[in-house]
Amino acid sequence: MLVENKIIFTGPVGVGKTTAIAALSDDPPIQTDASASDMTSVRKGYTTVAMDYGLIQLDENTKVHLYGTPGQERFDFMWDILSQGSMGLILLLDNTRANPLKDLKFFLDSFADLLKTAPVVIGVTKMDIRAVPGIDVYQKYLSQHGLVAPIFEVDARNEEDVKQLVTAMLFQIDPGLEV
Repeated sequence: MLVENKIIFTGPVGVGKTTAIAALSDDPPIQTDASASDMTSVRKGYTTVAMDYGLIQLDENTKVHLYGTPGQERFDFMWDILSQGSMGLILLLDNTRANPLKDLKFFLDSFADLLKTAPVVIGVTKMDIRAVPGIDVYQKYLSQHGLVAPIFEVDARNEEDVKQLVTAMLFQIDPGLEV
């Protein structure tokens, strides 16, 4: 029996969604990048405009589909489309952005419907460049808003860091899981 699962990666532009999917995917991911033509060009030359897609084949009967959302709000119609049937959300935040806590709130609000039925795991990137706010500040923010989610400092280029995010999500779904 074929088992197919779906995980969504989201977060602001330039946070590392495409990179994280590439770190895990068995094959090079499919990307829908276009030249950045707005304020995004300050952060990077190309940006995702529809989605990124990667695949992990766990065994001959089990696949995990990895979808990365565009980070720009003007492509938010893709967020709902990609969220359908997802087992969970990995939210990446860029600690070098002006207000990463505002980004946290924005994306949690934007994916509120999915989060009614699926867990979220948060990975904070670029903490090596800017250490403030720390993980404790993110945890306090979540606690003040009645939310509980695992939060990790991650390097989206590092396969082990990204695996840690996926593993944390799987443990939220099935705490007795053996990995």
